[in-house]
Amino acid sequence: MRDTQLFQQALGLADPWQVVRSEFNAGDRRLDLYLDFAPGSTFPCPECSAAGCKAHDTEEKTWRHLNFFQHEAHLHARTPCYVEEARAEADFSGVRCVGMDEKASRRGHRYLTLFVDIERSRLLFATTTRESSTVEAFREDLERHGGSGSQIEEFCLDMWPAYLKGIRDSFPEARVTFDKFHVMKLLNEAVDAVRRQEQRERPELKRSRYIWTTNPENLTPNQFALLDMLNIQRLNLKTARAYHLRLAFQEFWSTDVAAAPAFLQHWYFWATHSRLQPMVDFARMLRRHEAGILRWLTSRISNGILEGINSLVQAAKAKARGYRSTRNLIAMAYLLAGKLNFRLLST
Repeated sequence: MRDTQLFQQALGLADPWQVVRSEFNAGDRRLDLYLDFAPGSTFPCPECSAAGCKAHDTEEKTWRHLNFFQHEAHLHARTPCYVEEARAEADFSGVRCVGMDEKASRRGHRYLTLFVDIERSRLLFATTTRESSTVEAFREDLERHGGSGSQIEEFCLDMWPAYLKGIRDSFPEARVTFDKFHVMKLLNEAVDAVRRQEQRERPELKRSRYIWTTNPENLTPNQFALLDMLNIQRLNLKTARAYHLRLAFQEFWSTDVAAAPAFLQHWYFWATHSRLQPMVDFARMLRRHEAGILRWLTSRISNGILEGINSLVQAAKAKARGYRSTRNLIAMAYLLAGKLNFRLLST
């Protein structure tokens, strides 16, 4: 008889539970038994004892069992964590401001789109697509949880065209704010594109990306000295001109709402006449999305909460060394950031 069969009989386990592995360490005086069940297995309902309930989401747990002679015995098993059931009870009737963003779930341009309640800092909906229909799917999920499309007043997002089309189609009454940090990310990328083009002829610009895309007050003394040398002593650098455009644009975020359109018009003229193509491209992008950028001065919302959720999910993904499917990753995202009420399941 195999050791796993012996331990299974000793523990009195019934299908679908099985002892799949055992590890014995005489030096540590420890026995570890690993329990599992086959995919698709069903269990009796914990409420009514009816058969045929499937476990969709699980979490790893460890228990201390009775000693095996003089050795400690520990049981390891993945148990159902009821994410789908808890999420079915979630109430979205009070949601007004929604942030949406994408994160890479796997290599090869595979993404998750996340929708969050900005005011309550909770994950509302996650899906594996990033098309205009993705927004429609969110609206359908919102309505299944007591919400309605007309209650959503504001979306905060980047400038992905498919998302914008989805909002126009599914939430025509909602306003759009473009995320401030995404706008500055695009501006920093434009400044760095100028630097990378120029460093072919000016090798002193190599490895200087950070000083041109960081506010002066955040630089170390050595970094500030390098910036001072390149920026002041060599005023003919194209990168220095792009940098001054960047610093000037940052003043927009503290501009009065009434004065903001004129500010953008002046900056747009300066940038489009700079003869720095990356800066010209950025300025034209601003002109195409001006309404959503100006809107930030009124709404003052951002997708900072999404960055926090992304960090939580990424940390869980790294700890688990990956996921077999994006469905499992989504379940973990709901568990970590959905603020689900599992107490409802026991009432």
